[in-house]
Amino acid sequence: MLKNLILIGCIAVLFNGCFGKKKEEKWTAFIYPNKEDTKKNIKSPTTFGSLEECKNVSILEIKNQNLENIAFFKCGLNCTYHEGMKVEICEKMLSSTDK
Repeated sequence: MLKNLILIGCIAVLFNGCFGKKKEEKWTAFIYPNKEDTKKNIKSPTTFGSLEECKNVSILEIKNQNLENIAFFKCGLNCTYHEGMKVEICEKMLSSTDK
């Protein structure tokens, strides 16, 4: 009986260690100054802890640059630069036009 309880406890700790930890979210802002040219963007030099923070900073930057009518932004989750493809790869990308 005691061995079973110890075994169950060890399995619970093992599963919690492998699956219980939530991965840290790092959001990166990409501002596209011209809606017609999606190849040119401005990448934020910092990352944000939440999607909302990324959106708010992007909107503020677009307003500061007086680009409200012609620009849009995207927020990317946990982005890394892929050297071979010369592009940022993100787990998820959400656009300012997404609801």
